Amino acid sequence: MTMNITSKHMEITPAILQHVKERLAKLDKWQTHLINPHIVLSKEPKGFVADATINTPNGQLVASAHHEDMYTAINELINKLERQLNKLQHKGEARRASGSVKDASLAEAETEAEEE
Repeated sequence: MTMNITSKHMEITPAILQHVKERLAKLDKWQTHLINPHIVLSKEPKGFVADATINTPNGQLVASAHHEDMYTAINELINKLERQLNKLQHKGEARRASGSVKDASLAEAETEAEEE
């Protein structure tokens, strides 16, 4: 997987890079193909911001996290991405009914008519 990490107003150290890779590996448990993940880490006057955009076959994941600590911002970002990925993966299961109630009652009526 090719991962793009960009920084603004700061330098990416090997420790930060390793932390991002380890946390992003957490998304592998969903067994979906992550297409071109792009993570932007930036330093702002009141702390750090971590933004991410990841394409998947089911849709796009976009998240942002702000915190005073860079590592905590990255952790919050990955947690938000994980929640979005979970929602995308189980979206089809969330449908309560595959058809309308009217269709179901018509099918029952047809089976009763055939039995008689």
